[in-house]
Amino acid sequence: MLAAVSAPDLLQLLQTRRSIRRYTAEPVAPEVVERLLTGAIWAPSAHNRQPWRFATVTTPEAKTRLAQAMGDRLRADRLADGDPAGVVEADASKSLARIAGAPLVIVVCLTLTDMDHYPDARRSQAEYLMAVQSVAMAVQNLLLAAHAEGLGACWMCAPLFCGDAVRESLDLPADWQPQALVTMGRPASAGKPPVRRPAAERSLAR
Repeated sequence: MLAAVSAPDLLQLLQTRRSIRRYTAEPVAPEVVERLLTGAIWAPSAHNRQPWRFATVTTPEAKTRLAQAMGDRLRADRLADGDPAGVVEADASKSLARIAGAPLVIVVCLTLTDMDHYPDARRSQAEYLMAVQSVAMAVQNLLLAAHAEGLGACWMCAPLFCGDAVRESLDLPADWQPQALVTMGRPASAGKPPVRRPAAERSLAR
């Protein structure tokens, strides 16, 4: 049997992870990025099809292009909703700063290329959700691997609202569906203390 991480150590890793949104300017070394992605791809996946895809974004030009494309879509959607222009611009500027200012941005996508295909909507939707769940587990691995490396990270779901803009700004393959964006870097702050309700309040025994 393979040696396992002790239960107390694993629980500590899980409980001490934080969403960190501000980073130092120190770049993330390529070998660290490789370890992070290796950790991510060892997540379980439906049928073991591994439907995740990762785009690592490190150059200032690419990060700015990505952030601006997402910001443009956010402005258009929010203004169409009738939100105040000043509030919309403040949110778009905050998003741009977070993305463009992160040393490393990883865009996590899914592809249905290797998933099963069905002629009916019910099973097709179930297959799609299995791919989504698989990608989400890869993101969890990615976040935990970053924490173990001493990096701060933040999971952003905004690409779900502007997948085409993300894909076009980074020239991603047509079958890559952006699901999440993870910013990473050396933490510039400790982050906010997380709050979790007791497990007993969110579970049932039968």
